[in-house]
Amino acid sequence: MHYEGPIYRPPSEAHSLLVQATVGCSHNRCTFCMVYKNGPRYRVRPVADIIADLDEARQTYGDGVRRVFFPAGNTIAMRTEDLCHICAYAHRIFPHLERVTVYGSSQYIHKKGPGDLKRLADAGLSRIHVGLESGDDVILRLIKKGTTADQQVQAGVWTMAAGIQLSLYVILGIGGTDRTVAHASRTAQVLNRIAPDFIRLRTFVPKIDTPMLKMVQNNAFGMLGPHGVLKETANLIRLLDAPSHLTSDHYTNYINLEGRLPECRGRLLAMIDAALKRPESDFRPFFIGDQ
Repeated sequence: MHYEGPIYRPPSEAHSLLVQATVGCSHNRCTFCMVYKNGPRYRVRPVADIIADLDEARQTYGDGVRRVFFPAGNTIAMRTEDLCHICAYAHRIFPHLERVTVYGSSQYIHKKGPGDLKRLADAGLSRIHVGLESGDDVILRLIKKGTTADQQVQAGVWTMAAGIQLSLYVILGIGGTDRTVAHASRTAQVLNRIAPDFIRLRTFVPKIDTPMLKMVQNNAFGMLGPHGVLKETANLIRLLDAPSHLTSDHYTNYINLEGRLPECRGRLLAMIDAALKRPESDFRPFFIGDQ
């Protein structure tokens, strides 16, 4: 098996076979992210090399593999034909395979269009993990996400229509004190329009060697404290009507929230209300992330 550069996977892919299909991130401009900033540069691995790694995994683990995740940062940017090939091949050599997943940014999903997304679904791509981050265009420009709220909606709707599961990630606090209300309301609007399978919450932590950290240190960005993040979370949940599974499965979050929306809304809001009664000193301290 061959790996190059940082290899990250979502917590929900903890039991997946990781076979690297791409190196780095094809966008690599987000101001909050430092994962791929120091290289290596984005490239797609030769399909023959990916197939060789799949064959090696088959020899090592047998035919019982049930999940495959193809890193790295934006594998959906691969040529559709090549991504279809490796998805179909994985299903062929692992007959019990239940899920094949990738990371993908909305702008690259949008470039695929409905036709290519359906081809990928037919080839066995079953889930895409997407960093939505926010539904507020002001914030999306600030963090240089390279997409807009409307483009994210269209990409998400096309993905769901193709029959591919969609796991969307929201960064709580990414709009700071100035945009917290807009972030919650506009993100809820986007999520309601898409109605993804999963909504996964992350809390903004400034990372080393990023423009966002410099903004925090220069007081150009007002970070939300624990109570501010929890209030923003409550505002988001109050506005969510999408039939999605919400989870906060990440070390950056202040409390663990999980449930099916909208039926679990009351329970989740009650958990947040209880947490808001605790002093901010009870929660994890501020820290600068290094990954």
